[in-house]
Amino acid sequence: MNNSTLTVKTSAMRRIDHTADLCIIGGGLSGMAAALCAARRGTRVLLMQDRPVLGGNASSEIRMWVRGAKGLHNRETGIVSELEEENIYRNPTLCYSIWDSVMWGKVKDNPNIELLLNCSCVDAETEDTPTGRRIKSVVGWQLTTYTWHTVKAKYFSDCSGDSVLATLTGAEWRVGREGRGEFGETIGPEVSDKKTMGMSCLLQARETEAPVKFIPPEWAYVYPEDSDFIGQGKKKSSAADKKTAEDADFIWNGKNSKTAAEAAGEKSATELLANGASISGIEIKTTSTCTRTHALGTSKGNFWWIELGGENDTIHDTEWLRDELLKIAFGIWDHIKNHGDHHAENWELEWVGFLPGKRESRRYVGPYTLTQNDVEAGGKFDDVIAYGGWPMDDHNPGGFKAPADESASTLHPTPSPYGIPYRVLYSANIENMFFAGRNISATHAAISSTRVMATCSLLGQAVGEAAAICVAENIMPAQVSESYVPLLQERLLDDGCYLPGLTRSIPELTKSAKINLPAEELALLQNGMERPDAEMTRNYAELDKGSTLEFDFGEERQLDTLRLVFDPDFSRESISPDVKMRVFAQRCNRSLDFGGVKVADTLVKSFTVECDGKIVYSTDNCHNSLVRIPLGISARRVSIRFDETWGANKVHLFSADIS
Repeated sequence: MNNSTLTVKTSAMRRIDHTADLCIIGGGLSGMAAALCAARRGTRVLLMQDRPVLGGNASSEIRMWVRGAKGLHNRETGIVSELEEENIYRNPTLCYSIWDSVMWGKVKDNPNIELLLNCSCVDAETEDTPTGRRIKSVVGWQLTTYTWHTVKAKYFSDCSGDSVLATLTGAEWRVGREGRGEFGETIGPEVSDKKTMGMSCLLQARETEAPVKFIPPEWAYVYPEDSDFIGQGKKKSSAADKKTAEDADFIWNGKNSKTAAEAAGEKSATELLANGASISGIEIKTTSTCTRTHALGTSKGNFWWIELGGENDTIHDTEWLRDELLKIAFGIWDHIKNHGDHHAENWELEWVGFLPGKRESRRYVGPYTLTQNDVEAGGKFDDVIAYGGWPMDDHNPGGFKAPADESASTLHPTPSPYGIPYRVLYSANIENMFFAGRNISATHAAISSTRVMATCSLLGQAVGEAAAICVAENIMPAQVSESYVPLLQERLLDDGCYLPGLTRSIPELTKSAKINLPAEELALLQNGMERPDAEMTRNYAELDKGSTLEFDFGEERQLDTLRLVFDPDFSRESISPDVKMRVFAQRCNRSLDFGGVKVADTLVKSFTVECDGKIVYSTDNCHNSLVRIPLGISARRVSIRFDETWGANKVHLFSADIS
């Protein structure tokens, strides 16, 4: 071997050029929602994902459970609920490979989406314009085909989580925790730093009918005692610690914590959280002290706390952090199986994530930055395009190695829901760039709430809708903010999304029809609310199974689309018979008595549509809450016969519109 310079001949590799209206980097739930929404509006989309599967943190590679706003009536709808409903229908045993296929199928079935999997965005070309800077193209390297892909597009959206376009384009970005004085926030450090919430490698286990041995690898860490899971200092939990954790659990689960109230002078649990009160000197804002539960069961033992990286660079240190997380994860399983009695004789390790799931990385700077104060005030923005409602859940940067006297995660209550404005979804200095997910323009405090995946999917859907408007009107993202926000909101509502403080407009054609419902039921059908309110008020019309809803326009009219919204059962505490799985059908560990999940009883299973007595649509396996049926016909009367639900005695109909 000589000392000559090695030349990499990239020119010898295959190159493919692509053109699109919108190029999206990142195929997590936010990127998928953006792609599907824009494509359904006729936008030509190229979706570039650096992994072999879609879904990001929700995929089979990471297996983090999807979470969003607190409160059953606040459950996210739109594309994220469409994915959930499809998964429940096709995947009652919650197989992750089937879940991957559900997401992949939704994207592949859309002819307006070109999907590049295993393709990492590695370069970008920008150009200066009279008004600023724009992205001209990006370059991706596809590992499986050894191909360079160059994508030219009018608009780009970074949904990667890591904000990969930030350093490639010169877009403004920030990382870490802001000092309290920068935005007038009361939480966070006194002085800004680069610390973030860490990343986790999860493990999953399953119960078997016979004992299973586990022989740990030599490189795994060894944890002989339960006290090893308290924290770096290995301090055993005190009675006060245990009490505090129990009190916090009451608050977290939305239960009435009489114990906590008594201990703090009859103040409510919410007040205790908001004011940072303490019991025996221990803050009750924490989900727990650094005692980490490692109980097994269907709903327990979700090992999110196998977490590191908040004190490191969550991008450049990822490989080392993954190694450390694996040593910890296999050490934890060794402890459960071989150190002490954890009732785990018949449990076996089913899966360990070799790809860490991230909570926080680089965040873009938009024309507006969402803050703690905005969240706590309810996010009452004129340009609201999505909502959150998860607590500001600020994970300790030390993660698994945090000292025993520090909290693993601190909860700061938020209104549920609170609004999120459009202005946090596009760049302050790159004219044609959107972003969605955990990289929006927000402070560390605010992102600790908005980062959860159901919220991120809503943000992605808003970006997809805004991008479609940009394509149709030949404008930049900032111009949507100036003139097209009402249209953006109207389209999101029509797509089944909920926007706090807004109601959906009923099409004029629908309002002109005579409808065979009593006045009080018709009012519920046309009040523009497609979910219960905070008091779980009934906002749907109630019909008997086998009954017919009829629209009579008085004369023949051109009818394009029938839109129906059925009840996904916002009051449903559980989607499985053995555990409360409120949000998204994804399991942690699997016991022998796991019973699977089922389609909501309140969804309509079979119905038939007739126009002037002619059948134009019929189905006997509908499993979605939002249904659009193209009509493309001239008719005077439209009738819909609701034959069967998935179990409910009555048909619950939030909306029935013809446009």
